[in-house]
Amino acid sequence: MNGVGGVDARPCVLVFAGLDPSGGAGLTADAQAISRQGAHALTVCTALTVQDNDRVYGVQPVEAELVLRQAQALAGKMAISAIKIGITGSAANAQAIAEFIVWLRARGDAMPRPELPVVLDPVLASGHGDLLSRDDAVQALAPLLPLTTVLTPNGPEAQALSDATQPDAQAQALRARGCRHVLITGGHGDGDDIINRWYGPGVADASSRLASVSAGAVRFPDSGAGGATGGPTVLAPGHVAPQHRTWRWPRIDGAFHGSGCTLASAIAGQLALGLPTAVALEHAQHYVYHALREAYAIAPGQRIPLR
Repeated sequence: MNGVGGVDARPCVLVFAGLDPSGGAGLTADAQAISRQGAHALTVCTALTVQDNDRVYGVQPVEAELVLRQAQALAGKMAISAIKIGITGSAANAQAIAEFIVWLRARGDAMPRPELPVVLDPVLASGHGDLLSRDDAVQALAPLLPLTTVLTPNGPEAQALSDATQPDAQAQALRARGCRHVLITGGHGDGDDIINRWYGPGVADASSRLASVSAGAVRFPDSGAGGATGGPTVLAPGHVAPQHRTWRWPRIDGAFHGSGCTLASAIAGQLALGLPTAVALEHAQHYVYHALREAYAIAPGQRIPLR
């Protein structure tokens, strides 16, 4: 593996995800979102899909051996600064990816990186409920959870992965399975606001750290709309050290294709830059909010975030 330097160098994010021919989700969305953070996506295809901007009609997993060959070729030359995982396509692929992460974190031909960030978007189905794996998607993710730095489930995914109904209990169960940080997103809920909840080490003093960190690393245009101007509304943590930090975002009308991919990839891109988790989550959510607010149409149905 050769290192590079200079002002034009970008950190690389190794992405495992499926190919969406509509260009709205999967590898295309990941590459766009990661590039916008100032990092570069190395895209490993785990599955070919038949889908449009609304529905998934078929999934063909890539053989696990070929998934590994793609990743090994990239990691053999490029320095990997973070990993993002979307759909794996099969349980065999999930197991192969897990083993690759263990090897990459500990390999002897380069400096070991036991803390190499891994962001897992636990996609269990499309927005319409179409399945995205040949196997039991919940069981397939089991070997990846203990290796995950940041898990980004929506509400239904958090419930399916934890067998719990309340966010606090869901996060407790998922962290008990090894996930270091859990960000449960609220886009599938009701109400005028979307509430995202972060659980993990360092939450208690996250607000004070965020206040002292400049947002200059990544800047996004401020269109001056709604309550998100200048940042989200942060709910009061209470009188004791909070178990989680909560962001509240004004809900944007409509449905969007690839919003979960965009968020997880933005977080991975931010972590690849070396930013603390609290700052990465903050910046990534700002980015996604703007991308959804400026989303565009390619056909009737779900809109595409302007990444």
